[in-house]
Amino acid sequence: MRPPAVKREAIANAGLALLLLAVPLAASTMGEPFYITLATRIAVLALAAVGLNIALGLGGLVSFGHAAFFGLGGYAAGILATHAFNAEPLFFGIPSTTSMPVIWLVAMLVCGLIALPIGAISLRTSGVYFIMITLAFAQMIYYFAISWPAYGGEDGLSIYVRNSFPGINTARPLPFFLVCYGLLALGLMLFWALRGSRFGAALQAARQNATRLAAVGIPPFRIRLTAFAISAMVTGLAGALFADLNRFTSPSMLSWHMSGELLVLVILGGKGRLFGPVAGAMLYVLLEYWLGGITERWQFFLGLILLGVVLFARGGLMGLIAGKERHG
Repeated sequence: MRPPAVKREAIANAGLALLLLAVPLAASTMGEPFYITLATRIAVLALAAVGLNIALGLGGLVSFGHAAFFGLGGYAAGILATHAFNAEPLFFGIPSTTSMPVIWLVAMLVCGLIALPIGAISLRTSGVYFIMITLAFAQMIYYFAISWPAYGGEDGLSIYVRNSFPGINTARPLPFFLVCYGLLALGLMLFWALRGSRFGAALQAARQNATRLAAVGIPPFRIRLTAFAISAMVTGLAGALFADLNRFTSPSMLSWHMSGELLVLVILGGKGRLFGPVAGAMLYVLLEYWLGGITERWQFFLGLILLGVVLFARGGLMGLIAGKERHG
């Protein structure tokens, strides 16, 4: 007898979580740091996609500007690390730091504060207008970064020493992966908690019929704005980790290409599914690695896969594995 969809999805989620953890552990024992770095990239991109999945998967907000928050998180890490490396205070004499927890907090606060006015304006529109206005805001931040020579301008900003975490040697690939993996687990727990909460129910109701939600006394605008800000904060945290992973941050993290990449991760894995971003990030990074070694046009094959998902597998990779998602 075939197991029910809920059970199949739980098994698939556990399998993906164990696979993502097992590969770098095995690579560490075999002395293959490259595969640890590859798994770290998957974890970081999956966390960024988890952030977008809160807005898109739960709220139906098709944001084409989440690269703004991903890049802002990266620049928060880069600017703080650069000032600390040069022993220079920040603006208004604020001390700099290389402590990861402090940098994460700053990245999330910056992204949350910037997401509030962006969301307040963007959420007064819907459909293609919402997509375009989020893109417009992201591009404004992108061009601001390019024209800011103090922090590298078009050339970006190097992070000469990886930022620190108390009690862990983050300069080594495996400990840094475990930090990223732990934060991904927390991000997934946040998504799961939001989806099962009254807030999550209201957000999904706003996606389906905002008028009915307002009729029962719950303002859809506030619910969506809160979700948009939380989504931005999670994506900003991933951006800070991405900058530390590469020891470099640049305007490319803010570009519309990055926004499109995050959307692809969510759609490939399964919009609104708990482990959809993880499945999407795995597939995307592995295609980039395998096909990228064969041809520079590997995105063509990614496009074919994405087209197949949109036409024949609306639930993404998780939908193919676990079947149609059940509510209730």
